[in-house]
Amino acid sequence: MTIRKRGKLKIFMGYAAGVGKTFKMLEEAHALQAEGVDIAVGYFEPHARQDTIAKAEGLEIIPRARIEYRGSLFEEMDVDRIVKRRPQVCAVDEFPHSNVPGSARAKRWEDVMVLLEVGIDILTTMNIQHLESLNDQIRQITGVVVRETIPDWIVQKADEVVMVDLTPRALLHRLERGAVYRPEQAQRALQNFFREPSLVALRELALREAAHGVGLRIIEDEGQGGAGGQQPPRIHQKILVYLTSDPKTAMVTRRAKRISDFLGGECLAVAMQPTGDLSAMNRPDREALEKHLNFARNQHVQTRILKGSDASTLVEFARQNGVTQVFVTRPRGRAWPRRIFPDPIQEIIGLAKDMQIVIVSDREMVGRR
Repeated sequence: MTIRKRGKLKIFMGYAAGVGKTFKMLEEAHALQAEGVDIAVGYFEPHARQDTIAKAEGLEIIPRARIEYRGSLFEEMDVDRIVKRRPQVCAVDEFPHSNVPGSARAKRWEDVMVLLEVGIDILTTMNIQHLESLNDQIRQITGVVVRETIPDWIVQKADEVVMVDLTPRALLHRLERGAVYRPEQAQRALQNFFREPSLVALRELALREAAHGVGLRIIEDEGQGGAGGQQPPRIHQKILVYLTSDPKTAMVTRRAKRISDFLGGECLAVAMQPTGDLSAMNRPDREALEKHLNFARNQHVQTRILKGSDASTLVEFARQNGVTQVFVTRPRGRAWPRRIFPDPIQEIIGLAKDMQIVIVSDREMVGRR
């Protein structure tokens, strides 16, 4: 029996709409087609951009699925039709997109995972602001809360990430002459997300992310013997996140996971309750903590609920598991168990002198809403 190989994932990454990601993806699709590769477009969003629409001509575009929701019809990528068609390569625009309720899966990246599993190679597009671990930084830079995000591990597992770059000034010229959005949309964009300082910061973030990704791949290659010599041992970092019902917990988890990935370490997340489960919590706090536990799991962070009610339980668990850094946020209201020391941060610092304690603060946004 022939074992089907998993498809390869190639992401065209940018820092804002209009830098040319979709155009580059379609350009590559044409090049592959010219080489005799069986390729089809699974989803393409033209945004009324004439150069992009023209670039799609001559490529097979698979019809979309039509889904009814609240009395209206919506179009989404037809995964079943693509699987049945089974091209060698499929181009899929807007990787972070949220599917309309009623779809088989909530996110387009989940649809793409299905296509990869059946052996179809994928070309796709996304912007840096949709990377989950950068969500808080993007909010601080732009004043905009990005709702559609992709877990970092998805991008890290991509076989190739191509950064599509354009200077902010060139992008603004494109916007002003109507090459990105219609005039009324362009005017709103210029007053919000497309302010030049924000674009400059986003571009720098994207370029740093690209450089970091290249660095990680080099380290992986050297670790597999690609450099032809032994590498000096690296200190293995293990980061622990303390999960509570506090809304800032998601921000702490993002920060810890991002630093853990940067250091090539591990990330753990723990909650703490006297009963060892969430049964004794009131409903609002329980639902909030369950949400944060699920969020951590979705980022491929290991989770545990410890039985205990004071900081010593947390520190002892951290010590037994070789934790090098503990990430916490200052408590608000009853986020920490009531029996805990009045200032839990100070108690953790006092008990965990062999670890680094990181108190993550919620910085004010620099952008306008």
